[in-house]
Amino acid sequence: MLYYKFSDYLKSKYGSKVYKLPLNIPATCPNRDGRLGTEGCIFCGGEGAGFEILPASLSISEQIKRNSQYIKDGYKAERFISYFQNYTNTYLPLNTFRQLIEEACAEGVVAVYISTRPDCIKNEYLEFLKSFKEERGVDIVIELGLQTVNYRTLRLLKRGHLLAEFIDAAVRINFYGLEVCAHYITDIPMDTLEDVTEGARIISALKVKQVKCHSLYILKGTELGEMYIKGELVPVKMEDFIDRTIAFLEYLDPSIVVQRLIGRAPESRSLFCGWDTSWWKIRDAIEQKMEAEGRFQGRKFNYLNGEACMKEF
Repeated sequence: MLYYKFSDYLKSKYGSKVYKLPLNIPATCPNRDGRLGTEGCIFCGGEGAGFEILPASLSISEQIKRNSQYIKDGYKAERFISYFQNYTNTYLPLNTFRQLIEEACAEGVVAVYISTRPDCIKNEYLEFLKSFKEERGVDIVIELGLQTVNYRTLRLLKRGHLLAEFIDAAVRINFYGLEVCAHYITDIPMDTLEDVTEGARIISALKVKQVKCHSLYILKGTELGEMYIKGELVPVKMEDFIDRTIAFLEYLDPSIVVQRLIGRAPESRSLFCGWDTSWWKIRDAIEQKMEAEGRFQGRKFNYLNGEACMKEF
């Protein structure tokens, strides 16, 4: 196995194909509403992370109904993940958050995935989610936007948090018996290959359960876009992205599920995305290189529990 694919994990865990249903709610972000900043991260467009989601004006029930029917008609699926995809969902008031999570647990939903920031994780929310998981029998996965473990790069990206907040959030989520999915961009030009592999090491040490790898895309109307236009930022080459992603996987605990290897963005809004190459072609290139060179997830996972120093000579 080259890496632990999300599709394999879902089929093994739930016994059949499971599809994510992206949900959009009228949320915001502390990096936009003035709490931490007003312009957001330098790579974030005004609509957040959701490009292919229904409008937030629709109720959660209606979004689930429409999305699940589309998936049922096209793929004959009966099991789903309710995915709160856009913005910082745990930044909502607790009562509002509670109502939305309860509404998202519709018929056929086996798990709820919640996208948020590492600095917006509080015990009160985790206590509710733990109780909800136990009472409803659904899995809860909290997707945290980490992007990089280099604190200097986090500052340049204007994330509004550093590495300590991610570590704190992961530890707290694990304590409450919930799961973490870390989002990571493997081709940030300000980062080195060592930053990328250290990211895999830290994610593994923190017992994160899933990762979602991204490639850096540059949107129009963003600070990152202005840097790109002015020549202040040059994307890494596609070959380097492939090498970085493979190296990331090699240092990653082989038990960690890989939701995806590369992200996507709408061409109409992008200044740069995927080296003008279809995402699946890049994914295939990663897999083909791993196969040809005998590389796989966890090949260099030999650094925890004193393994590097305590093995027999």
